[in-house]
Amino acid sequence: MLKTYREHVAERATLGIPPLPLSAQQTQQLIELLKAPPTGEEATLLELITHRIPAGVDDAAKVKASYLAAVAHGSEKCPLISPARATELLGTMLGGYNISPLVDLLDNAAVAAQAAEGLKKTLLMFDQFHDVKEKADKGNAFAKSVLQSWADAEWFTSRPEVPRSITVTIFKVTGETNTDDLSPAPDAWSRPDIPLHALAMLKNKRDGITPEEDGKRGPVKFIEELRARGNLVAYVGDVVGTGSSRKSATNSVLWFTGEDIPYVPNKRFGGVCLGSKIAPIFYNTMEDAGALPIELDVGQMNMGDVVELRPYDGKALKDGKEIATFQVKSEVLFDEVRAGGRIPLIIGRGLTAKAREALSLAPSTLFRLPHDPDDTKKGFSLAQKMVGRACGLPEGQGVRPGTYCEPRMTSVGSQDTTGPMTRDELKDLACLGFSADLVMQSFCHTAAYPKPVDVKMHHDLPEFISTRGGVALRPGDGVIHSWLNRMLLPDTVGTGGDSHTRFPIGISFPLAPDWWHLPLPPA
Repeated sequence: MLKTYREHVAERATLGIPPLPLSAQQTQQLIELLKAPPTGEEATLLELITHRIPAGVDDAAKVKASYLAAVAHGSEKCPLISPARATELLGTMLGGYNISPLVDLLDNAAVAAQAAEGLKKTLLMFDQFHDVKEKADKGNAFAKSVLQSWADAEWFTSRPEVPRSITVTIFKVTGETNTDDLSPAPDAWSRPDIPLHALAMLKNKRDGITPEEDGKRGPVKFIEELRARGNLVAYVGDVVGTGSSRKSATNSVLWFTGEDIPYVPNKRFGGVCLGSKIAPIFYNTMEDAGALPIELDVGQMNMGDVVELRPYDGKALKDGKEIATFQVKSEVLFDEVRAGGRIPLIIGRGLTAKAREALSLAPSTLFRLPHDPDDTKKGFSLAQKMVGRACGLPEGQGVRPGTYCEPRMTSVGSQDTTGPMTRDELKDLACLGFSADLVMQSFCHTAAYPKPVDVKMHHDLPEFISTRGGVALRPGDGVIHSWLNRMLLPDTVGTGGDSHTRFPIGISFPLAPDWWHLPLPPA
C-alpha cells in the first residue's frame, strides 16, 4: 500500500500538487499497518491517518471513524495511537460518522474530556444535538459543558476575528474574468479534484497573464512566487466572476490564495478577492468559502504591488497612501470570514440558538445581524409571498427585496458537471439524507460522449443520490431543466446546482452547488 501510495505522491509532485485523499480501501489498508507498524514508517502512518483522509461522511471517513472509536473505547489496541489521541482525532472529522462515538465517549471517564472538546467545535450535529442534551439532562457534566460551550458560541469566539489591517500581494487580471477563465469547461472532468483542476485556471494567454503552457496550464509558478513573498495573495480584477455560477471557479482561486482547512485534505478556505465589480453569484460563493470579497476601485493596483487593506475603515493603501475606499456589502461578512464561511456561520448560529433555548438563556448577542430594508407599507408581489411562505411567514406575508431570509427549498436540481462537486460538499456537510421533497440528479451533459471519468461517475453518483432520498435519472433521460419543469407546482420555491438549473414555474434560486444542500431545514 505504501509503495503504491508513494508512487502516486511522486506522480502528483511532478504536477506540483498534493496526492489525492485516501480511499476507503486505502484507509482500511492503513489501519492494518497501524495495528503492526513497520519499523521506520511510524511518522508516515500517523500523518496519513491524521491529515489525508476526507472528513464528513466520505466512505473513507466511515472506516477511519470506526477504527478510532474502537481504539478510544479500548476494544482495539494501537501502538501509535492512545485512546485519548484517538478521541482527539475523532473530534477533527467535522461531523457524520464521528458524532455517535464522541457522544458515547462522554460516558467514558478516561477520554470524556477529549470527547467534549471535540464536540464543542463540531457544528454538524443536526438531530444528534438531542443525544447530547439528553446526557446533560441526566447529569453528565461533560455533556453539560458541551451544551454551555455551544450556547456561548465558543466554536466562533475561538477563531480569530478579521484583522483591522491585512497586507496582501496583488495578483491582477485586467479586464473581465469570467468563471470559464477560472474553471474552463473543457476541464470540467477534473473539477472534483481541486488541486488538479486549479492548474487550468487562466490557462489561456491574455494581457498581463502568461500561462506556463498555453491552453493547458496557467501561471502556477508565478502565483507561487507571489505567495513566497510572505503575504496573502489577493486575486484582483476589473470585473471578476461573471458567467456561469461555478463553485469550481472559487475553488481554483482559493487553491492559490486561501489557507488549508485543518485535517481536511486538498481543500482551502479564506483568501481575499478584490474587484471594481464582483459578479453576485461569484461573490456569494466566495462568502460561502470564508473569503473576503470586496468591491472597490482597483485602478491603482498593479501586479505584484503590496497593498494594505483596512476592512473596518473601508480603506486600501499603497506605500502608506490611500488609493481606494470601499464599504463592505454587509458587516455580517466579517462574521462569515471568522466562522470559515457563510454556511458554517448559518449552521453554527442555529446550533448556538438551540443550545441557548435548551438552557433557557436569552438569544445570543455575539453575532452581527443583517439589516432588513425599511417597510414600504405597500403590498407584496406573488413572488414575495411565495418566498414568505417558504420562510414560514403567515399567509399573505411576503419578503421584501434586500431582506435576509432562509427559505426552505422544496425542489432541487443537480446536473452531472456539478454533481460530483456537490457530492463532495455534501460529504463535508455530513449529509446522510435530503430535507427537500424532491432532489433530482441528471446526467444530461456527459451522456452523449462520456469520458472514462464520466462512465465511473454515471455508475457511482446515482447510488449516492438515491440512498439520501433523491432521484437519479439515467444517462439519456433528458436535461434537468425539462424534468424539473414537469415535476414542479406553481407555488414551489426551489434551487439548482448551477445557474442554468432554473424553472419557469414557481420561484427558483439558481446558485452554486454548495448552497442548497444543508441537510437540515433552516429555522
